[in-house]
Amino acid sequence: MPTSNQDNIICHECGLSCNIPPLPDSHKAQCPRCGFVLTAKHTNSIDRILAFAFTALIFLAASLPFEFLSFKSNGLERTIDVVASFNILIDNEYHTLAVMELVTIFVIPLVILLSLIYLLFPLKQGRYPRHGKRVLDMVFWLLPWSMAEIFLIGALVSLIKIISLADINLGPSFFAYILFSVALTAMVLHLDKHQLYKLLNKVSKETLEVKHHANDRSISIQKTWALIITSVVLYIPANMLPIMNTRLLGQDDPSTILGGVILLWHMGSYPIAAVIFIASVAVPVAKILVLIWLNYTVQRRHTHLTQERIVLYRIAEFVGRWSMVDVYVVIILVSLIQLGNTMSIYPGGASLAFCGVVIVTMLAAMTFDSHLIFKTEADNEH
Repeated sequence: MPTSNQDNIICHECGLSCNIPPLPDSHKAQCPRCGFVLTAKHTNSIDRILAFAFTALIFLAASLPFEFLSFKSNGLERTIDVVASFNILIDNEYHTLAVMELVTIFVIPLVILLSLIYLLFPLKQGRYPRHGKRVLDMVFWLLPWSMAEIFLIGALVSLIKIISLADINLGPSFFAYILFSVALTAMVLHLDKHQLYKLLNKVSKETLEVKHHANDRSISIQKTWALIITSVVLYIPANMLPIMNTRLLGQDDPSTILGGVILLWHMGSYPIAAVIFIASVAVPVAKILVLIWLNYTVQRRHTHLTQERIVLYRIAEFVGRWSMVDVYVVIILVSLIQLGNTMSIYPGGASLAFCGVVIVTMLAAMTFDSHLIFKTEADNEH
């Protein structure tokens, strides 16, 4: 039992109950069993979160109205901004890609920023914000789906892909979006789930507990298997179908994910070819294989290699979303290069299938109950 000045924290990854004494600034507490960071106390964290949130909002607003990128080839020029990229996708009836782009790079980050400002301003003044716990729950649920920094990497990769074909200019909105991504990332690094719920508790009239996943063992395993199988099924068309189609002087040139990697390699763009291969081929395959092995071992109630398995789980959970880089590359190229029969790029069927692979594998990692890695057969029987 914790003493009055200690906090009891259930480890998110292994389920161990830990009593944590008050932390001084710039210190963190780790789980003694799995090494997961239970909580970290940052100096002036609330002020820093608010400062970064407002900074991110300012740069997000600045990234919308101005020129984002311009493309010039053979006397033809095209300029886009962020809003125009949504409209171009919708006008060409790529509604799913338009919605995915809008939600992941604009709506979700905006909701997270506004929610944290809504929460932290009253809390600084000792007031409990209405529906505070629900709002904070929503923030941490949305965080994995905020992909501003991944979109930015996709934009940079797309530029390197076409820089040999045309003159590319970066507009003010591009640099504003870079600063927005930096501020958003800095804010996220200062977020600590336990410390924020603890702050809510201090000003609330009732105790607010952080919910920890306590899924039924068989249900968790079955859900994970279903999502893994779905990802495998989607991965087949994601690699067999073209991810984009390039129309040059009236001739269509479809390109698969692996075909694009090979082309970049032959062009001498070795770093970009490596990035695309790792993000779009190696990472999805590795993540699927890791999830298959993890789910099999917990289903069979294996008790060995617990530390190795939890490390692989963390890696799979972290890197999975970065596979969206290739989808954003397609979105940027489709939005930017629309010059009729002279040169145009269109998304292929693989873009939606690959997007589905990334989303489904992320969900599989979320439904997988990592507590089961540390449960012995005897634990489950009792």
